[in-house]
Amino acid sequence: MKKGIFLYDFLVVKGGAESLAITLLNDLKNYDFCVAYSDSAIFSQNERKQLNLKELTTFTALTGWQSIKSILAFKHKTTFLKDYQTVIYSGIYAPVAIKNHPNTQNILYCHTPPRFVYDLKDYYWQQAHWWQKPLLNALRFYVKYHYEQAIKQMDIIIVNSKNVQTRIKHYLNQESIVIYPPIAIENFNWIEQGDYYLSVARVEQYKRIELIVRSFMEMPDKRLIVASGGSDLERLKNLSNGFSNIEYTGWCSEAQLHTLIGNCLATIYIPPDEDFGMSPVESMAAGKPVIGVAEGGLLETIVPHKTGFLIAPEPTQEQLKKAVYSMTAPKAFAMRTACEAQAYLFRTEVFIKKMKQLLK
Repeated sequence: MKKGIFLYDFLVVKGGAESLAITLLNDLKNYDFCVAYSDSAIFSQNERKQLNLKELTTFTALTGWQSIKSILAFKHKTTFLKDYQTVIYSGIYAPVAIKNHPNTQNILYCHTPPRFVYDLKDYYWQQAHWWQKPLLNALRFYVKYHYEQAIKQMDIIIVNSKNVQTRIKHYLNQESIVIYPPIAIENFNWIEQGDYYLSVARVEQYKRIELIVRSFMEMPDKRLIVASGGSDLERLKNLSNGFSNIEYTGWCSEAQLHTLIGNCLATIYIPPDEDFGMSPVESMAAGKPVIGVAEGGLLETIVPHKTGFLIAPEPTQEQLKKAVYSMTAPKAFAMRTACEAQAYLFRTEVFIKKMKQLLK
């Protein structure tokens, strides 16, 4: 019997969940990797070969159908799991494969229960067109049923924060263990102190990037760089057209992002009820304080007035502007040492050690 395999939904971006999977697999040399599908433009053939990656299906641009297709793939195309002693699941759809691995160790690493089914269902409902709402309801029911059936069968549930631990208990009535995600702190370094504030969250409406942009439109003496992409990018570019203090890079390489963080004055990160939030920790690893929001995982990572400022949930432009004006260059620089020390607590070695202890 083979030692183990890691199942994840799909590889289409190089985000935090993907980074966690790859970090763990790089250390667990005798584990295989399986996803529903991957994007060859994002993950090269060589990368996939090194990960010993197995793909179950193909990509389709129809989001709802892709969800159903992924669930069906994990449900019906993973009979090979019987050959493995341990299966680690992560994502929304991959856990469904547990039906093909009923008698040996099953572990879930949960970044969050599906948010369009649970805590953000009202947001997604409001975003849907009238003709999409019956389809959304059907998809929500389908995913919820399969997800909850799978969760009940897990031997161990690991979560990425106390915040997600609370969600798991509230929505699914399941106990869980917190193991924070690995942060490659060695990749982030203080370079110098520039004159700009940096936003790195995806440019989506629910991430509150518009609030940041509108605030800087009212602070022409303060510079903002939005270093990410997303579906709301073009709209925000048009909104702030003519404001020379606001710059957009779109998606940038890891090296470019590390340089932007290492040279900024501070970062701004205010998504609602973030699961954990790796970006604030990466900012602190570079000695840069964070202007965040007092909710979600940021309550577990940012130390108020020592490694950044936390403004109220449901923040206003005035509250954000006040925080930006308060985060002066001398104050930001004075937080450097505390930021680096705080980030050190979330380093990769801690994650690997705790995961290996649990796998034993």
